[in-house]
Amino acid sequence: MKKIAAVALLALGAALVGCSKNDSSSQTAAPGAPEPTPAAVTKLVVGLDDNFPPMGFRDEKNELVGFDIDMAREAAKRMGVEVEFKPIDWSAKEAELAGKRVDALWNGLTITEERKEKIAFSAPYMENHQIVVVPAKSEIKTKAELAGKIVGAQEGSSAVDAVKKEDAVFKSLKEFKTFGDNVTALMDLSAGRLEAVVVDEVVGRYYVAKKPDEYAVLDENFGTEEYGVGLRKDDTADLDKLNKALNDMKADGTAAKIATQWFGKDIIK
Repeated sequence: MKKIAAVALLALGAALVGCSKNDSSSQTAAPGAPEPTPAAVTKLVVGLDDNFPPMGFRDEKNELVGFDIDMAREAAKRMGVEVEFKPIDWSAKEAELAGKRVDALWNGLTITEERKEKIAFSAPYMENHQIVVVPAKSEIKTKAELAGKIVGAQEGSSAVDAVKKEDAVFKSLKEFKTFGDNVTALMDLSAGRLEAVVVDEVVGRYYVAKKPDEYAVLDENFGTEEYGVGLRKDDTADLDKLNKALNDMKADGTAAKIATQWFGKDIIK
């Protein structure tokens, strides 16, 4: 009898617990009840290529620095969120964003119609060109003279798209090689394994300024483009906050100050 009573009590207790959970669940999911308010976003995880100076790279102390790093930190502060920087494979940036491993792509990201299909962009904050860097003693002076030459660019970058867009030039190349980052491409240029590198102007001129006797930049380029910050399509609230922060930074001169520190002049759009 005692065993039977004990079993009965346990069964009754389990039933009561089950009823308690169901009651609670039914109260939160009652028909017509408003959806619970989503938790406020407290952190913005920024995906970047950490070998993309001067936009984002590691200094001699292995700390992340750069123009976009400073811009993101200031914008996050104004948005009232913490910012975390996460180096990613830049060629897989859309997948990193869609998979929610990062919340934003902020590292010299060019706004294109193709990318707009998958990414929600902030308002443009910088204008850029895809320039052609050659050895200082190169005889190449125009894009037409790239015919029969070995040309390089960073894999997954807008430089690749820009070159392929100019079909005649692209088909005239002897070989078009892609690299994991611009630094490696420029090293191959210095070593003579490439004859030209197509690269973002902000990056190319940064390196050319460091080694003016080693590199030269052609007068012609592969077009003008705009940089923006990429977020997921459904992150509309964060996008609005980010755009406000960027606009405020432009209005009060903070963005211009950051640009001048890195480029020697205000290049904010």
